[in-house]
Amino acid sequence: MIVRSRAPLRLGLAGGGTDVSPFCDQHGGFVMNVTINKYAYATIDASPDGNVCFHALDADLMQCVKPEEADLAPGPLQLMKGVYRRITMQYLDGRAPAIRVRASSDAPPGSGLGSSSTMVVALVTAFAEYFDLPLGEYEIAHLAYDIERKDLGLSGGKQDQYAASFGGFNFMEFYEGDRVIVNPLRIKDWVWAELESSLVLYFTGVSRSSAQIIDEQSRNIQEGRSSSLDAMHRLKEEATRMKEAVLRGDLRRFAEVMQAGWLAKKQSAASISNPMIDRIEETARRNGALATKVSGAGGGGFMMFICEPCDRVKLVRALDAMDGTVYDAHFTHHGATAWKIL
Repeated sequence: MIVRSRAPLRLGLAGGGTDVSPFCDQHGGFVMNVTINKYAYATIDASPDGNVCFHALDADLMQCVKPEEADLAPGPLQLMKGVYRRITMQYLDGRAPAIRVRASSDAPPGSGLGSSSTMVVALVTAFAEYFDLPLGEYEIAHLAYDIERKDLGLSGGKQDQYAASFGGFNFMEFYEGDRVIVNPLRIKDWVWAELESSLVLYFTGVSRSSAQIIDEQSRNIQEGRSSSLDAMHRLKEEATRMKEAVLRGDLRRFAEVMQAGWLAKKQSAASISNPMIDRIEETARRNGALATKVSGAGGGGFMMFICEPCDRVKLVRALDAMDGTVYDAHFTHHGATAWKIL
């Protein structure tokens, strides 16, 4: 039997960073995001030699070890090993099966699309299908968060796991005690189409460490820096305004909220923007962009722009003349899914 899964990557539209402790524990966090047709993939089947094998297809790196010897050392295989370790301990009574785990992603780590967390969701979804585990969207997202943040000690928030698990447009609420509420939004077809026609997704060519930026944000909150705390509260408010703009179909307001959120985001940590991002933003504004935002923690990775659909070609040409790459992307309705091949 072969099990495959995929989980969609996401664009953070508003409120990103308010899902990170300690802010969400102390003040509650609101986030708006949407998944796109870029995915993390996982495949599980029986190992032919009695070992457990982990294969990161993107990095072309593979390791086969005895099942009881799978470690959690940092590196491209860490996420796969972490999921394997947690599933065997929590759901299989410590039984370590001889399986082969292979994974890949449409986006590199540090892209700002939630690629690492989405990969964990894809892996958990595949393991749940392979071992017939009764896990729903909330359980998969929460387990993925626990594995990445607690078992592996990787810094970050909560929105990526829930976006990948649920899919579509979602307004998310984050509270103390790991309490999360996902509110799926019913978007009118014409609003969906207009937003897709207005969106330009651009990869800067520079991956960044989200953990460093998130750690800086967390330190600023812990130290009570008023400028950072005020910025985080504005980000939270912008998520609510973004939700209202999308549901009302007010796309001009959508662009205004995105731009205001980006300005607030830059004030929450100094490392979120840099001269490269500033140059790209200025070029985009001169060529029709109404709003700019770096997806994810910031510092590099993917940037998104909103423009009038008739200005899209002009904007794409200007960005193509720079060092990065324009990506075609469409929104998706569905979250993580898995299937068996017998």
